[in-house]
Amino acid sequence: MRWIAFAIMIVLALVRIGNGQGEGHPPLADFSGVRNLFGVCVYSFMCQHSLPSLVTPVSSKRYLTHLVFLDYVLILAFYGLLSFTAIFCFRSDSLLDMYTLNFARCDIVGLAAIRFFLGLFPVFTISTNFPIIAVTLRNNWKTLFHREGGTYPWVVDRVVFPTITLVPPVLVAFCTHDLESLVGITGAYAGTGIQYVIPAFLVYLCRKDTQLAFGYGTVNKHRSPFHHTFWVGFVLLWAFSCFFFVTANIVLTETKL
Repeated sequence: MRWIAFAIMIVLALVRIGNGQGEGHPPLADFSGVRNLFGVCVYSFMCQHSLPSLVTPVSSKRYLTHLVFLDYVLILAFYGLLSFTAIFCFRSDSLLDMYTLNFARCDIVGLAAIRFFLGLFPVFTISTNFPIIAVTLRNNWKTLFHREGGTYPWVVDRVVFPTITLVPPVLVAFCTHDLESLVGITGAYAGTGIQYVIPAFLVYLCRKDTQLAFGYGTVNKHRSPFHHTFWVGFVLLWAFSCFFFVTANIVLTETKL
């Protein structure tokens, strides 16, 4: 469904541009969006959560690096195609944060079924992902506060944990419609910790543990091209940069500087 929606939006935008109906005239560069770029980039990079399902079925890991590289190239190409068709098809002041809603107009899409499908696409995605994520988060809460040999009372297990899982996202949904800021904040804070900080420390400590277990002379033939410790530090530096720029963006936006 995701691929179908992306393909439809790209084709519709290309057709509109090809017919000379493109309304977008983007400038060569607009540095006002750089402050929020870092958080959005982190959020966009969440495509990496699909890598385990891509890597696990591969029995021979000989060409695994090439496979992962090709996967990222395809993701980048898709992101680029979707973004560039959007900025040339729609005016910047009318381009909605929820991109699928730009195709809800009758003058953009004549077929009602496609308009409804694209308009409801985020609903389909969230409806399938949210229950799974909510159950996972609830179980994480249980594990976090679990004590050896202890059990939770019924109220805590059936009421408290589901409540603290469901209430925050519902409140955020009711309190804000600014998806750009929401994506930037989510990517810069939660995304940075999950995707950069924790994996960087995990890789560093696992490498030290591996050296102690197998000896310092052991070489893994499947090791990453970024196996040097420098890259761990670089990832942490990038994480700090994302955190700093998004925080600065929030402060400057609120103070109207």
